[in-house]
Amino acid sequence: MSEKLRIIGLEEHIALPVVLEAWARAGVPQLGHSGFGDDPFALRLRDFTDQRLAAMDNQGIDVAVLALNSPGVQNLPAADAVTVAREANNVLAEIVRGNPQRFQALAALPTADPDAAAEELERAVTQLGLRGAMLYGRTGTVLADAPEFDPVYAAAERLRVPLHFHPQTPVPAVLDAYYSGLGGTGMGLATAGLGWYYDLGVQFLRMIFSGVFDRHPTLQVIAGHWGEVVLFYLDHTGILAHNAKLERPLIDYFRQNFWVTGSGTVSERYMRWAAEVMGTERMMYSTDYPYTFGTRPGGFPYLDTSRGVARSFLEQAPFTQAEKAAIGSGNWERLTGHVTAKSSASFPRTR
Repeated sequence: MSEKLRIIGLEEHIALPVVLEAWARAGVPQLGHSGFGDDPFALRLRDFTDQRLAAMDNQGIDVAVLALNSPGVQNLPAADAVTVAREANNVLAEIVRGNPQRFQALAALPTADPDAAAEELERAVTQLGLRGAMLYGRTGTVLADAPEFDPVYAAAERLRVPLHFHPQTPVPAVLDAYYSGLGGTGMGLATAGLGWYYDLGVQFLRMIFSGVFDRHPTLQVIAGHWGEVVLFYLDHTGILAHNAKLERPLIDYFRQNFWVTGSGTVSERYMRWAAEVMGTERMMYSTDYPYTFGTRPGGFPYLDTSRGVARSFLEQAPFTQAEKAAIGSGNWERLTGHVTAKSSASFPRTR
């Protein structure tokens, strides 16, 4: 009988009061799916005890790697972002310390101040034991390939921790040009329907073409949603790569610098394609909690809380047991298993 798979989910969102308060001060719309109010999404986002643990058990997730919901602190002015990120990371670390068997976490970084973001990443990893960071593509209107973010990428490279990138809503000009005039359908198409993935996927390509990975050749980036679209077009995109004078073939950047998860998109077809392009040794697991838990019961391609699809999807995947174990948890531990927190004596206390 096969040994039970250990499954670690990497894109498991949480909303913290310190961040919600900062968003409210900044005039961010107070929407339920962002964590405000008593919307079911909001209640699930803010919880890190019974409700979340029950959902993890239901889906067969052994460990949830907690990260702020999009866009973290990347929509805040630099001064606020630095303070809020630090306090949010303290809270995340304390949640992990309270239940280390079930939780890990990714840091929030105040990328509006790249030097401070690099310092915060080092503190979060070396003192708090967070396993890397979650970034959200743009900082305001500045794209992820901008040279000013090199200190952040250098710090991640030096610490040997991954940066998990998560989509955010496209800029207003893109919304207006491509998604206007369709009523509510337009915003749905601009976000979870399609726009999120193109917005971040293009930024991944920009990072490669602008030389981010040539300057930081061991930087490791995690892409959700089966690669944020770009994996499906690498044969076309690679034809143009010679114009960028890259140091490596385009595919090598994906196979050496990127890891991919499904973000709760339960599609064997996408999973097989990711494995063909990247190899199962570059694949990991995520559920995109709480956005894929029960939002479309029984329907493609989202998880259904009544069926434990997160575990059964991986267990039934067309891979060997060793490959499934690597995707479920082995690859993540290989990537981040060296990270440990300092002793509790130096551990920050939250208010």
